[in-house]
Amino acid sequence: MLFKGKTAVVTGACQGIGAAIAKELARQGAQVVVNDILQSAATDVVENIRMAGGKALPIMADVTNYAAVDAMMAETVHCFGAVDILVNNAGAVRDNLVLDMPESDWDSIADLCLKGSWFCSKSALGYMKKNQYGRIMNIFSGAWLGNIGHSNYSAVKAGLAGLTRALAMEFVRHNITINAVAPGLIDMPLYTNQREDVQGQLTTNAQPTPYIGQAEDVAKIVAFLGSDNSRYITGQVIHVDGGKSLCCHSE
Repeated sequence: MLFKGKTAVVTGACQGIGAAIAKELARQGAQVVVNDILQSAATDVVENIRMAGGKALPIMADVTNYAAVDAMMAETVHCFGAVDILVNNAGAVRDNLVLDMPESDWDSIADLCLKGSWFCSKSALGYMKKNQYGRIMNIFSGAWLGNIGHSNYSAVKAGLAGLTRALAMEFVRHNITINAVAPGLIDMPLYTNQREDVQGQLTTNAQPTPYIGQAEDVAKIVAFLGSDNSRYITGQVIHVDGGKSLCCHSE
């Protein structure tokens, strides 16, 4: 098992990519803290992991609140002994054209996706530096390259790419690697009401592969980056998108 004796914290882990990551890390032997702002949803994922023979603990915490984040990391160390792996997955979407976008939509995305990742990383890195070991993966999106109607999301995710590189440089001497994963079109609940649009992308150059990815495709890359197999990789953005980032956006 890749993660026997290791502890992972996965934020925004109640469904979709986050849940798939939590389950994959647990399957590979990690003790997993399943974080979400909804306790009941996190508990469902934990029960699924436990039924499969894994170890998991649900912790409800708002990642935009540093005190709550710090308490979550402290509880993780109290229960499992360390924070070895952190997956910053908590996020949301508030798309709109810039002239129609309220300031609140800009602020909420910036707070959750960028500040939240910084808060979680800052808290976890204290423990990782002390132990001279750590793996952090920031989950964002190919939208960091820019797209119409995504001014808030694209700017924040580009900022997260910069944060990934800056922290990787700062902590590389402490046996801590920090990378980012940018999923493309993934089959998950977010797209339940967008099936026609998704199907349209499969028939244009917006999506090179004749199929869309699964959350498990992302989870397996995260597991690789979280393991010692990736010890010589840090500060990188890995696209898991079936080649979509190679193509021009269709209009």
